[in-house]
Parts: sequence; C-alpha cells; structure tokens
Amino acid sequence: MKELLAKIKIQALEEIGKAQNQDKLYQTQVKYLGRKGELTLIMHGLKDLSPEEKPAAGKMCNEIKVAMEAAFDQKRDQLSASEINSKLNDAWIDVTAPGTPYKTGHIHPLSQVQQEVENIFSAMGFAIMDGPEVESEYFNFESLNVPSWHPARDMQDTFFVNQEADKKHGKLVLRTQTSPVQIRTMQKYGAPLRIIVPGRVFRNEATDARHEHTFNQVEGLLIDKDISLAHLKGVMEEFLTRLFGKPTKIRFRPGYFPFVEPGLEMDMSCLLCGEKGCRVCKHTGWLEFMGAGMVHPNVLKAGGIDPKQYQGWAFGFGLTRLVMMRYGIDDIRLLHGGNLRFLEQF
Repeated sequence: MKELLAKIKIQALEEIGKAQNQDKLYQTQVKYLGRKGELTLIMHGLKDLSPEEKPAAGKMCNEIKVAMEAAFDQKRDQLSASEINSKLNDAWIDVTAPGTPYKTGHIHPLSQVQQEVENIFSAMGFAIMDGPEVESEYFNFESLNVPSWHPARDMQDTFFVNQEADKKHGKLVLRTQTSPVQIRTMQKYGAPLRIIVPGRVFRNEATDARHEHTFNQVEGLLIDKDISLAHLKGVMEEFLTRLFGKPTKIRFRPGYFPFVEPGLEMDMSCLLCGEKGCRVCKHTGWLEFMGAGMVHPNVLKAGGIDPKQYQGWAFGFGLTRLVMMRYGIDDIRLLHGGNLRFLEQF
C-alpha cells in the first residue's frame, strides 16, 4: 500500500508540473482526485484494510491529498499569470491614445439663463424663493387682488383641478403666475423683503410659435420703507446690463395689473439695433419686456404687512421669452420639444 501511494504521488506531481494549460491541469485533477480518481478509490478502500494497517494508510492518503491540492493550486496560479501575460503581449495598447468619446448632456438653455438671472439678483441681495405649482384659488387669485369675477378666473385662461384645497382657499389650480409665492413669503417672513421667484406656470392656451401652455417666469418683490419706482428702474437697468453684458436702457409706460397700483409696462432698449430701429423692435428701438408696479395695498394686507408703514414694487417677466430674445429663437415650442439638434446648439 505504501509503495502504491508513493508511486501515485510521484506520478501526480510530475503530471501537474508538465500541465501546459488549465484544461490539462483540470484533467489531471480529475484523474487523481475526482469522484473515480486513483487516490479517491484507494481512500474508499481503506475500510477493507486490517485495523493494524488502516491508521498508517489513512494518514499517508491524507498527506498525499494535501500535497496534491497544494500543487494543483500553485500550478493553477502560475498558468493564470502566464495566460494574462500572454494576452497582454498579444494585445498591444497605446495608453497615450485618446479614449472613446462619449456624448454627454448639458444644461438646458432655460436653466442656463435662469441660473444667470438668479446669480445676478443674488449679488444684489435678493433671495431665491420657490413654491407649489398646484395652488389654491385664494393664493393664485384672491390674495393678489383678483376677485372671483375677474376674467383671469375663467376656464379659458386657467387649468382648474377638480378638487378643493379647503373651504377657505377654494379649488386647486395650476398656478398661472409665480406671484402666489410672494404672498406665502410675506406671510412667513414679513417685511422688509427682497426676493425673486423663478418657476414654471401654466395657461390654458392654444399653442403656436409664440404661445405655450407651460412656460417659465421670474417675478420679483421688494418691500421696505420709502420705496419708489426709481429703485425699480435702477435695479432693472443694472440687471439687464449684467445679463446682456452691455449698457441697457429701460422705459416705463402706464399699464394695468390688479395686484399693483400704479401699474406699468417696462420696455428695454433693443440691443440688436442700438435703439436705431429694426424688424425685431418694429423700428421703435424698444422691446416690450415685463409688467411691474407698486404693490397694491390689498396684496400687502393679504401678506400680513401694514401698507401704511411699508411700500414695495413687484415685477414679472417671462423667462422663456427672455431666452428667445437672447438666442433669437422664433418658436417657443422648440424649448420643450426635446429636439437634440436644437438643444445641442446651446
């Protein structure tokens, strides 16, 4: 038995050392240590030995098995390393060559301009506020001095949700402007106050090149003591000059909005023609930009602010329209159409 075991050990170790690949090594392992391997069969036959022979034979079998397994593991590691080196030598790689280019996304033009607007107003001391896009009738209309009989409450302008906010605040609507955030901010922080409110708004309108049911606005609000429209003029001239990178003039025209008194329309000088007149500005040298005015006393009261102690002005302009003006986009639907050929230009 000892001679047979010693012979098997020598043969196995010799064949392990000669194995040239993983397949040959696996065949050798099965030959000696498989279910019907030579060493396995001998170990199964130990039960037939005499009590005197069994301990010594069993010990020798275990020692040979451990030696074989160690030899198999060592040879397997050597072959793996050799195969890896061979593959590396066969597949030459130039590590200095540029990698495969992958297309990456970028910020949408609306978001790009919104970030610029926020940065400019933040530098002038304005806080950036946000609010819910699904609002109550109270915050969207009544608190902004828009009573129930106002045309803006009609279905043709507003998306109404078939659900009530509560008995006090009326039905839910998709906000038609970001102005409700002004009321919420006044109620929460009081006066003085200096904020802008960028965000999406919704109007029940037919879509065409200049109209869309979903678009972006930016509204601003400044409330303090001894505030006048002169402050608004200075702030907006500074804002537009920083945004467009060149001196920009503004002018006021009378206008009506229920939440301001007096109300006004604000025009900006046409940057394309330098106020000389062109097709874009209809040969006037001016472009319509936004509505604004002094905050109506009823709106201040709705926000919990005493109109006898504080005054303020508010403005609102279409961020979507500003993007169109800046980049010369002639169809508003392109901004939400998802056309990559269009978006990749920005």
